[in-house]
Amino acid sequence: MNTSMCILLAVALTTVVSCRDNSSDDSFAGDISAASGEGNEGAAGSPVGEEPVPVPPDPPPEEEPAPRTDIDGLPLPDLTTEHDYVRYLEARPRYYTATTSPFGNVRSQDNTPFSNPVNNAGAKLGRVLFYDVRLSANSTISCASCHIQRHGFTDPAQFSTGFDGGKTGRHSMSLTNATYYEPKSFFWDERAATLEEQVLMPIQDPVEMGMNLFDLEVKLAETSFYAELFTQAFGDEAITSQRISEAMAQFIRAMVSYQSKYDQAFAAGEWNDPDFEAVFTEQEMLGHKLFSGFPVGRQASLGCIECHQTSAHTMDRSHINGLDADTSGDPGAGGGFFKSPSLRNIAVGAPFMHDGRFGTLMEVIEFYNSGVQPHPNLSPDLRRNGSPTGAPVRMNLDQEEKEALVAFLHTLTDETFLTNPMFSDPFAE
Repeated sequence: MNTSMCILLAVALTTVVSCRDNSSDDSFAGDISAASGEGNEGAAGSPVGEEPVPVPPDPPPEEEPAPRTDIDGLPLPDLTTEHDYVRYLEARPRYYTATTSPFGNVRSQDNTPFSNPVNNAGAKLGRVLFYDVRLSANSTISCASCHIQRHGFTDPAQFSTGFDGGKTGRHSMSLTNATYYEPKSFFWDERAATLEEQVLMPIQDPVEMGMNLFDLEVKLAETSFYAELFTQAFGDEAITSQRISEAMAQFIRAMVSYQSKYDQAFAAGEWNDPDFEAVFTEQEMLGHKLFSGFPVGRQASLGCIECHQTSAHTMDRSHINGLDADTSGDPGAGGGFFKSPSLRNIAVGAPFMHDGRFGTLMEVIEFYNSGVQPHPNLSPDLRRNGSPTGAPVRMNLDQEEKEALVAFLHTLTDETFLTNPMFSDPFAE
């Protein structure tokens, strides 16, 4: 056999072996298909010759909205909605402002100075400042942390928590109707002569917010939005502590409550009209009469309104109410005298008194009913027969009368005020 014949024979043998290998592989693959039941189906389980059924892709994960933060990394306010504070105050009902109001003239109690009347741009700036954590040293606490809208701008805690975890020495005072207090002073002990002075004190307090006013001015200037707000309110972008105080005072003075059930009764008619009484339940009307000093059954008069005056239910001045016979531990404004806030929204403002000692309105009523302590400077309104030296009054209310007083105080709750967006947090998501 020559060389050419050998080469041809080798090629032929190689071709035969290759064909046999391919045939074996195809048979093995077919066996697998038959065993799995997939031999007659195409892609995605479709029968041979039919189009495959498309499988929808998984939806992409929802992305959380980006946090509203400013260039300093702190919250950015939403100021897209404009609020008309001036119109809100102008809408106060007539019995609030008329000199002939049945329970006294509220207008005479207004402590708004001529130099700082409420305007929309100022109150808008004040609202942002009131809710801004930048006003505290470590950017964790705002004024609203201790004055919460749904609680009538007070704190449900007995003592408020400051920026570094410390506790305040007194209960947070409600800001509802703060504009109505003729003596014009603020805090339980009246240490601030005006509201403009008061609003800067918690900012600088070492327990509450711990902030230096100069540092605060610099801090606010580093934001993207305060320059424009100060320009709108004051004509230029200068950020000063005086302007901060004026704007915040405007916002707080706009916090007037006049849309409670009590106000609905006045809208229906004069206080002694059938239409007025029809708004109240029988129990609430009994409480109203007891509170307002009208003789009811065996009760000659309570006259709570002698101290909690006018339809705004604000104090005429500071008093000693007989909480303690010895007030040397906390003398208040001196000698045990304390200012009190308006009774508007008091039902959502527990706990009560300057030290938050009472957790319920019934406890407060029972204190005035049977627990007033003797004190050298006790208010004459809380002495028997109004005598300057008389013993502490004992009202001797029965359970029905006490419950009626509590029911009446609930009619002073203004749900519209407690949820009004113009007083809400502009930094909230």
